[in-house]
Amino acid sequence: MQSVAKPIRRSAHVLAVGLMVTALGGCGLPSLTSGLGPGGFGGSSQQTSQVQSVSEEQLLSAAKAEVTGGTTTSASGISPGCPKFEVWPRDNNLTIYMEGRVGDSLAIRHRGEITKTARECVVDGSRVTVKYGISGRVLLGPSGVAGPVTLPVHIFVTDAKREKVATDAMQVSVDMVMDQPIGYFSAVQSISFDVAQGARPGEYEMFVAFDRKAPGAG
Repeated sequence: MQSVAKPIRRSAHVLAVGLMVTALGGCGLPSLTSGLGPGGFGGSSQQTSQVQSVSEEQLLSAAKAEVTGGTTTSASGISPGCPKFEVWPRDNNLTIYMEGRVGDSLAIRHRGEITKTARECVVDGSRVTVKYGISGRVLLGPSGVAGPVTLPVHIFVTDAKREKVATDAMQVSVDMVMDQPIGYFSAVQSISFDVAQGARPGEYEMFVAFDRKAPGAG
């Protein structure tokens, strides 16, 4: 099968807003300004969930809603012929450290977390086009500074043998301010691939993951 990596116009909706400590779901403000290791920020207990509407506004609203836990499930109303869209295991978060201090909890600049996903499919013969979206949040760490934070994200589609048949990439950005140490992001793009003869779109899977080659990533 011929791999398809179709560049798509990046469309990232950016919003940096404050959040009350009681709404952080175990991520209190004092924890954001104290020494934390890679598993800090209360992010390890979060589960990525899926919403039906694939729009930046819907995803951004979903990202700001409290995550109640549970496993990732397909949104209602989406055809079973559409590939599942999940976060690659353990890659729903990315912690960035000061240069040369990876692993030092006091040197954490910020942490990105993917908390919501969504997708829609259009099938034209053997060609499948998936409109997909992600949303999440960025939290400042003990060494965090105000200003823009940009994190790279990879998306890929695999067949039933877990071989990649299509890839895509995007960057999510948030403008952080010191007195509002939590910001939210959402982004929507599309990716297309061909289904092999005798296969079905539902046998394929889509995954999203932070790029751990980012400078300072731990």
